Amino acid sequence: MPKNTHGGAGESSERSAQTSDGAGDLRRGADDVTAGPGVAADGAAPGASAGTAVGATGALAGVEAGASPAAGATAGSVGSGDGTSGGPRGGADGMGNGAAGGSGGADGKGNGAAEVRGRAVTERRKKYVVAPRTAPAGLAPMSAGLAPFAAAFGPAAAGAGGWGTQLGLSAVQNTLQALPDIDVVETIATRAGPSVGAFGPAAFGPGGGEAQDGVVVARMTDQKAAELRQRWQGQLLVERDQHLELLDPVLRRPDLVSSLTPYSGPQSELVIAVAGKDGAPLANAEVSLFGGAQPSNGITGADGMARLPLFGNSPNAITGLYVKPRADYWSFYQRDPDLSADEPNVVVLRALADWAALRNLPQQSAMGWGARAMRLDQVPPPYRGRGVKVAVIDSGAATTHGNLNQIKSGFDIINKRVDRSTWNDDSIGHGSHCAGVIAATDPTWGIRGFAPEAEVHICKLFPGGQISQLIDALEYCIEQQIDVVNMSLGGGAPSEALERQIIRAKQAGVACIAAAGNSSSAVQYPAASPNVLAVGAIGKLGEFPPDSYHTETISPDIDMQGFFSARFSCFGPQVDVCAPGVAVVSAVPPNNFAAWDGTSMATPHVTGLAALVLAHRPEFQSIPRSAERVELLFRLLRQSARPVTLADATRVGFGMPDALTALGLSALQAMPLPQGVAAGAGMFPNMLAGMQDNGARMGAAGWMAPGMGLPYPFGGMGRPMW
Repeated sequence: MPKNTHGGAGESSERSAQTSDGAGDLRRGADDVTAGPGVAADGAAPGASAGTAVGATGALAGVEAGASPAAGATAGSVGSGDGTSGGPRGGADGMGNGAAGGSGGADGKGNGAAEVRGRAVTERRKKYVVAPRTAPAGLAPMSAGLAPFAAAFGPAAAGAGGWGTQLGLSAVQNTLQALPDIDVVETIATRAGPSVGAFGPAAFGPGGGEAQDGVVVARMTDQKAAELRQRWQGQLLVERDQHLELLDPVLRRPDLVSSLTPYSGPQSELVIAVAGKDGAPLANAEVSLFGGAQPSNGITGADGMARLPLFGNSPNAITGLYVKPRADYWSFYQRDPDLSADEPNVVVLRALADWAALRNLPQQSAMGWGARAMRLDQVPPPYRGRGVKVAVIDSGAATTHGNLNQIKSGFDIINKRVDRSTWNDDSIGHGSHCAGVIAATDPTWGIRGFAPEAEVHICKLFPGGQISQLIDALEYCIEQQIDVVNMSLGGGAPSEALERQIIRAKQAGVACIAAAGNSSSAVQYPAASPNVLAVGAIGKLGEFPPDSYHTETISPDIDMQGFFSARFSCFGPQVDVCAPGVAVVSAVPPNNFAAWDGTSMATPHVTGLAALVLAHRPEFQSIPRSAERVELLFRLLRQSARPVTLADATRVGFGMPDALTALGLSALQAMPLPQGVAAGAGMFPNMLAGMQDNGARMGAAGWMAPGMGLPYPFGGMGRPMW
């Protein structure tokens, strides 16, 4: 995932050529002093002379560009004295023809060899988020919310003194616009709802709130960002505008420089033929081979064929064959496949509609296994989420789909300068899949979502979403008075700017529910924030074919009901609850269905249930929009959870939320128990009621079981502080 370097050593000081005019300054400085063609043709002396002139000019250009003198000297020294290199663009052997002037070399021979032309590679200016830090009356609550990130941002991030003169957002914008080498991209002002620096009635300006806070997005180098931080001594928030991810990238950055492709040796081709129902060729299926000298992948064409290169003598070195269809079929995985290099290897995929629980999908409506596991199938039909607003911050939603055509509202953040209304173009399918779990509607066709009558808003943030755009999306949610936000996304390092906006949203009554992450490591941000509800992923045996790739997600912590924690799911004390996130079937463009894995798929299960709770529990009808309202919602979801899997709480949190319990329905109705489990085992509905804090999470460093002298709802865990 992307990392926030905060101007660190990973991206070092600004290069001499990184100026307001770009890399061209240094090259122009070199080119202007040359004598044109033939300078180096007469031998070493002209070569040395040209090199010296070019080198001197290069040094001057470097210093004038604002880089250190050392950087300028480095740029120029290559052309000094004996003409060792003829300026910044001369090669190691100096054998250019002098056409561009930066020629003349070690041997002083201008032999007319072609010079490499083009644009020098330098550090690019990157987007940064800049904002004033304030020390308002609400400092104590803000400090508490940002405390977990003080280590990342420094003491001033949590509001601990040293504020000095207060800065305004407009002053920051004007200052940045006046500085050289900084390009202001946009200013995102908070114009509605509470300011992060104020809590209670004073948080709102006249008429719903005037601009009191926000961020400026600007392009600059890492060195320029470091200068801003140093100059303002903690009063100015300056952080990289990190890129966000929906899923972990398929192509990972290598850890070291090594040889991956053989220079020589046998190479052949494996042909994988993928067929669907009735043996028809299946196009656009992803095919991957693991093991061997080098992994290989491809996509099937209209003939259903994928041709993959094979390095080595035999396909017996292949350890795995993975086929992922575009839609409407189960994936396929074969360990140690028996493959032939002499003829096509045929893989026949199973249709989703042939699975017993999805029989005749979509002509016959179906409910996903996750919704049934959370007992949505036992919730009375009138409970459909009417009156609640849900936002899905994702890749858009395809309203061409029969289960999503009721969605009418949205905002394309990444394309807002051109057309804000293109939120219904989902080129990835991820947002459509999440929206289907939450609110898919049609009683006779396709799948059934948790809250089909909720008012869904789509905030399109992908592909290419960044922290500043997520801040913008949350501002939209505050303005539109969204009740619950689904964030099936993640980033790298924690962001103080984003945390401030999450706090603002919470104070405005916007509940953010976030995916823990899919890297099988520590919980990713923003799910790691203490101001959101973090969701891990679980699966269940028997809910997917044994030859599908979903089997690779199984962990050994399988309980008696077949639940297991997903191998990919991130873990840590920040995990609040878990939900079904393996083999989740939902909507994908244009009007199809797909079975996907991920905490991204688990999170909308909880978001959909949260919408039902807000719409149908009577206590929420009288509670004003506030942080307390959000905390009550989170508390009820945690309280409703029942233990699943044999994993510890760092993977599953309080467990899987139960729809009937969360809605306060049939509290005494017995849950199905596995054979041999006594009726008193596990967690019963409302067993946390009346305890201290009713099961809420205490602080960001870990969790504390409420009522420390009382039995903890997770069997065998005792009195935890984790």
